[in-house]
Amino acid sequence: MKIGMGLRNMGEAADRKTLTRCAQAAEEAGLDSLWVFDHVAIPPEESEGSGGLYLDPLATLAYVAGCTRRIGLGTGVLVLPYRPALLTAKWLATIQQLSGDRLLLGAAPGWMQAEFRALGVDRSKRGRITDETLAFINSCFADDVATSNGQEFLFRPRPARPPVFIGGEGEHAIARALKYADGWIPIGKKPAELAPLISDYRERAAQAGRPQPEVVTFTQLNTDDPGEAQATIEDFAGAGVDRLVWVNRYESADHCLGELEKIQQLPGAAA
Repeated sequence: MKIGMGLRNMGEAADRKTLTRCAQAAEEAGLDSLWVFDHVAIPPEESEGSGGLYLDPLATLAYVAGCTRRIGLGTGVLVLPYRPALLTAKWLATIQQLSGDRLLLGAAPGWMQAEFRALGVDRSKRGRITDETLAFINSCFADDVATSNGQEFLFRPRPARPPVFIGGEGEHAIARALKYADGWIPIGKKPAELAPLISDYRERAAQAGRPQPEVVTFTQLNTDDPGEAQATIEDFAGAGVDRLVWVNRYESADHCLGELEKIQQLPGAAA
């Protein structure tokens, strides 16, 4: 199983120096990937823990691509209805091109009513917008000539399409992952809960003639108890998870580097 880390693009740790040091340290530690998060308009009453400070995930990954060389760059998850489809596809292609094909696209319909209101997007249409955006992104990466609003245009650069992982729970998320994506991001599930869901998902993919999909999930690890941390990793691997993203809630670059030293001591933590 591959181990990644959440890179804090929110709160006081989301400054240039901290981002750079933490991203480079995670790469040097041998982790597989870095994942950033997506909020664009946090209301004051929802701002605890971040102070409402969120860097744009795609701009953050474009920056991190320039100060790293190997590590994967993931969105966990990009809320597709927040952004115009064509501009999103261009962002993704640009990051993929400049990073050397390191992008990992986690995507979902979103949930926060306040953000949809601030953006002027009808929340009730988020599922349809997500499906339309995914279909459009796939079409852009499939051919140099794409079409938007009846207008043909050249979609370039056109690097390899990044792997797509659908975030969310329930039948809608699974159906979306099977139709448009390469994998699934269930969030907030324990390994025992995940195991039958992953098994069913993969059976459905096989029945549909799809390649075996990857599963990504996020969890905290008790770095002060190596045995417990290792057991958590093994439990998720046993449930069928392919990529485990460690939610490292560091407060500074030094804090992050100290936590990374602990993770490096765990068997199989490095890519």
